[in-house]
Amino acid sequence: MTSTAGNRLRNSASAYLRSAEHQPVDWHEWGEEAFARARAEDKPILLDIGAVWCHWCHVIDRESYENPEIAALINQLYIPVKVDRDERPDVDARYQSAISAISGQGGWPLTGFLTPDGRPFFGGTYFPPDDAMGRPGFRRILPAVAEAYRSRRAEVDKSAQTLADSVAQAEALREGRGPLSPRLLDEMEDATVRQFDIRNGGFGRAPKFPHPAAVDFLAERYQSSGARHLLSVLETTLTKMARGGVYDQIGGGFHRYSVDERWCVPHFEKMSYDNAPLLLNYLHAWQITGDPLFRRTAEGIIRWTDAVLSDPPECGGFYASQDADISLDDDGDYFTWTQDEVRAVLPADEALAIELYYDVEPVGEMHHNQAKNVLWIARELPEIVTRMGKSESEVEALLASGRKKLLEARGNRPTPAVDRALYTGWNAMYVSAYLEAGRLFGREDCRSFALHTLDRLLAEAWDPARGFAHRLGGPRLDGSLDDQVFTAAALLDGFEATLDRRYFDAAARAIDLTLDLYGDAEGGAFYDRSRLAAPMGGLEVRRKPFQDSPTPSGNSCAAMVLARIHAYTGEKRYLDAARATLESFAGLAPQYGLFATSYALALALHLNPPIHVVVLGRAGDPLAERLEQAALAIHRFGRAVLRVTPEQLSGDVLPAALAATLPHLTVKTAHALICAGGVCHPPTANPDELRKYLAPAAALAAP
Repeated sequence: MTSTAGNRLRNSASAYLRSAEHQPVDWHEWGEEAFARARAEDKPILLDIGAVWCHWCHVIDRESYENPEIAALINQLYIPVKVDRDERPDVDARYQSAISAISGQGGWPLTGFLTPDGRPFFGGTYFPPDDAMGRPGFRRILPAVAEAYRSRRAEVDKSAQTLADSVAQAEALREGRGPLSPRLLDEMEDATVRQFDIRNGGFGRAPKFPHPAAVDFLAERYQSSGARHLLSVLETTLTKMARGGVYDQIGGGFHRYSVDERWCVPHFEKMSYDNAPLLLNYLHAWQITGDPLFRRTAEGIIRWTDAVLSDPPECGGFYASQDADISLDDDGDYFTWTQDEVRAVLPADEALAIELYYDVEPVGEMHHNQAKNVLWIARELPEIVTRMGKSESEVEALLASGRKKLLEARGNRPTPAVDRALYTGWNAMYVSAYLEAGRLFGREDCRSFALHTLDRLLAEAWDPARGFAHRLGGPRLDGSLDDQVFTAAALLDGFEATLDRRYFDAAARAIDLTLDLYGDAEGGAFYDRSRLAAPMGGLEVRRKPFQDSPTPSGNSCAAMVLARIHAYTGEKRYLDAARATLESFAGLAPQYGLFATSYALALALHLNPPIHVVVLGRAGDPLAERLEQAALAIHRFGRAVLRVTPEQLSGDVLPAALAATLPHLTVKTAHALICAGGVCHPPTANPDELRKYLAPAAALAAP
């Protein structure tokens, strides 16, 4: 095979796999063809798992897989298989667990050496072509591992089996079951707060990753308890992130993580699965605090998403990610600035304001090019006002104009690639966030795009027998548990935003199918793969995802969806399934702490049933609109605001349990009712009174 002919990845649906079509390695996609060839030729499999946004994946591609000498060794000694971790999260999760047990670390690229039946016996992450950085090189590893496979086969098989058994045992989580109680929420709160970085915000030390579920959990705990230290954790974390380089100060949106504990220097890739829940974080924080920084940050996420991650508005659909770099020779150069570059774009006053505000100096933060600066908010406006001798409004105008011109100039640079894959679960996360933004900010564009996306998911990804596919476009790829439950949650959000009953009915069908295809009827909780899924090959391990890594746990989200549907329908089977799911992990949750906060949110929703605020009034009624806005202004996790007209009230729009709970009402004047746990409070037509009813403990505890 030659690089000019292209390998068999050239027709892949994955942009990451297609990017390797020119390589001289005889790559296979994950599947039975590769395993059958490995068995027939009795060769080990070389497994490479990576992603289009992964910097070190590109490094290993260029250094080794594009190297004819190394490629020849691979083709001679192995059956090479390349996997896109975004496309096959099920494969990635299992081999991350196995290779971490071997090497002590995981991540991407993941490099595994497997027996022909897919059991790993050796591996690691990035390997250089030659020994370097304390890592053995491919030129030494490839022949050595192949020789071990040939000459010490019994030892290799035993090691592979032992590792496979260990992974299966670890995934079984046999000691996870436990009772449910409010004390468990206290333990989860304590475990999360202990990780808080009081100086820099966020949790843990460098590298710093966002933890959206933890932020929402602590926000809800603050709202329910009024504990001021929780508000401090929330405000400090979101403020430091929004002011740091991890937030794109010019274009909006968050980079994947910060390499330092101050949120200053990021890894520059931007992921849809980070920005969707972070958008919700900032929306909720704005509701709680009214801080304009939080609103501006949320609007910045929307602005970047609309510009970079969105399919045409009439279609709907959110792309997967934006890469960090143009090539291996740069490190975030698209997003960073030298002082000379700033001064070449901006007039003197604007340049000075930008340099002072964002700490643009002759020597910046980037090691590969010390003149390059990451833009982060280094100074407050009053200091800049004093140094420039201008008014605050004049400085703000200079900064706004400067940002606009820098963004336009940046747009003329070569732009990091966007992975235009449309993954179902990640699209659903964005649908939920955009619907919330649409209601809170009064943005019809967000609402419309979210609903177009939801309709597209139903039209293109849903199969009545198999559930939601993992992606839109290309050959059907069966969905994971995440795809089912994230989309079911988005459908409920769509129903609550529109009262379009088809969204609710679709959510109910989706969760019913998930109970059937993914549920463990005897042990409780859900597996990540459907019982109808084709054999995965390799590590055929039954896996019940629990940890947030980085998206919320599929089991936690399933428990939330079940609680929400039970509140609407009153069907006990949904409540029982939610309880069984939560009990399955109750014994493990405190030790996971920060990394299981979506579980804590699900438990909170189980212990404190969802609140329905039903606002009744004719279409366009000003009082009804004021009541709706009063209800939306108060953030509570699991609170739904349903805007109902008299025509809808008399129709079959509201689900059975909620409809049965509402008293027999005539809509002479607009009013609102708060219903929870099968009981409705007396109606009110006073927005202030409604806010008082909804006011959480935090408001009462405020000084």
